Amino acid sequence: MLIYLIITISLFSIIMLPVLDIVSKKMIILRSAVGKEQALQIAEAGINYYQWHLAHYPTDYKDGTGQNGPYVHDYKDFDTQQTVGKFSLVVTAPPTGSTIVTIQSTGWMNNAPSVTRTITTRFGIPSMAKYAFLSNDIIWIGDTESISGQLLSNNGIRFDGVGNAPIQSAKQTYTCPSSQGSPCPATKNGVWGSASQAVQNFWQFPVPAVDFSSLTSNLASMKTSAQSGGIYLPPSNAQGYSLVFNIDGTVTVYKVTSLLSNPTGWDTSWVAHNEYTDYNARTLQFTQNIPANGIIYVEDKTWVEGTVKGRATVAAAKLPYNASTAPTLYIPKNIVYQAKDGSNVLGLIAQKDVVVTNHASNTLEIDGALISQNGAAQFFYYPNNVKTSITIYGAIMTYKQWTWSWVNGSNQTTSGYPNTFSNYDSNLLYGPPPSFPFSSSDYQMLSWTSN
Repeated sequence: MLIYLIITISLFSIIMLPVLDIVSKKMIILRSAVGKEQALQIAEAGINYYQWHLAHYPTDYKDGTGQNGPYVHDYKDFDTQQTVGKFSLVVTAPPTGSTIVTIQSTGWMNNAPSVTRTITTRFGIPSMAKYAFLSNDIIWIGDTESISGQLLSNNGIRFDGVGNAPIQSAKQTYTCPSSQGSPCPATKNGVWGSASQAVQNFWQFPVPAVDFSSLTSNLASMKTSAQSGGIYLPPSNAQGYSLVFNIDGTVTVYKVTSLLSNPTGWDTSWVAHNEYTDYNARTLQFTQNIPANGIIYVEDKTWVEGTVKGRATVAAAKLPYNASTAPTLYIPKNIVYQAKDGSNVLGLIAQKDVVVTNHASNTLEIDGALISQNGAAQFFYYPNNVKTSITIYGAIMTYKQWTWSWVNGSNQTTSGYPNTFSNYDSNLLYGPPPSFPFSSSDYQMLSWTSN
């Protein structure tokens, strides 16, 4: 029996030693996994903390210290209120012209400081340029028109063209006016038209309306910024100003002294306009670099064209607002970016209308984010003035009905641009033009990664 017992014990020992070794190693791995998970949770707490900090102090990227990081904080166990670990934060402020802040949080337990986990997140405040097109009035996208990006109207939409993103109306149904073509006037869904089924899949209605008053940029603040560190142009005592952006990052300012004649035009509210929309003679005022704060504030009619290198916002406004004296912003020729990579951006804010002029180029490109605060982005109806095509790279926000083309009852273009293309510039969402209005005051998480 003793011999059998010894043999059994020996065999048991031979078998159990590897088992115990495996168990021991698994316990080590388990403890390491637990430690890494705890470190990850502490790092996540660091991200949550700084998200809270930004909600209360949205422009403080130094953790309230005024000093460069990293910033180390104790982490307490919620139940015991004992300090069990730490997290270290590295905060990278948004680059010029962007709202995106990067937060890197590294966490560890006090009893295992060598076991660390790091989380890197990016937060940003979206601008109102989240929409490729935003209108407070009705919209008609014709069968030769294309919209790239999100479109929203607080009113009804007739959509016969091509789109690749949500097409939204705040209306469940509405009575379409005759200006939206046959068979109007009639009761229609918030979004309707002859677009393909693939495009109709993007239709959404009703959705919450956008408060258009939130688009109103702080023009008084912009005027102050222009006077203190930008370019401020007072009333010209002539016909207005012409701004030409140059490929070297400068802008040339002219005073417009005479205008080219044109016939009477009609706007989208069917109001006659007898004023001339194109400059003729100009006198050079100066050429200078786009200002550091990017603000150009003009208290007069303004013509804008050229190649933009840098970040700028042009505002044509006269305070306080008066419908009879509010300036219009005119586009007579191409406005293009030196490169479409997010480093160049232009905002055009008109207190009244954004108007493509009567003598504008037959093939026209406009790169920028356009806001018509109290009027419309439009080409006036000039009978038989039919051009070729217009391409927008950016975003359009217009209070009244927008159009670059006018059609008759047979859906034939009788004035303006028969071929229109709107391409959304996604760089505008978190890298808008200077002083451009935001759609939210809160930071939103854009990305989350961990090691």
